Amino acid sequence: MTTIIALEDKGQKMLEGKALIEDTDMPINMQIQAMASASKALDLFDVIDYKSMAAHIKKEFDTKYGCGWQCVVGSKFGCFFTHSKGTFIYFTLETLNFLVFKGSA
Repeated sequence: MTTIIALEDKGQKMLEGKALIEDTDMPINMQIQAMASASKALDLFDVIDYKSMAAHIKKEFDTKYGCGWQCVVGSKFGCFFTHSKGTFIYFTLETLNFLVFKGSA
C-alpha cells in the first residue's frame, strides 16, 4: 500500500510537502497525527537529530493514545517487531523515514 497525503496548514507551522505512506494499518486520524507529529519534529529539531525527533513523536502518541508507543526515525534502518493491530505506520517525509507503532506481546 502506498499513499501520498498532502500536509495542510491548520493554523500550525507545518512543512510544505507530502508524506508518502509506505504501509499502515492505522485509522486515518492516527495517520494524520503521525505525519503532523513528524512534521512538527522536523520543525523543532535538526534534520540529523533522529533521536530527539523519535522521542518527540513517541511522547505525543503516549500522551494522546496511551503508553507503549515506539518510534524509529532515520534514512536507512531495518526492523522486525510485533505490533498491536491498528497501530502501525511507516512513511517518508522530506528525506526521512518514520516508523511508529504500539508494541505487542
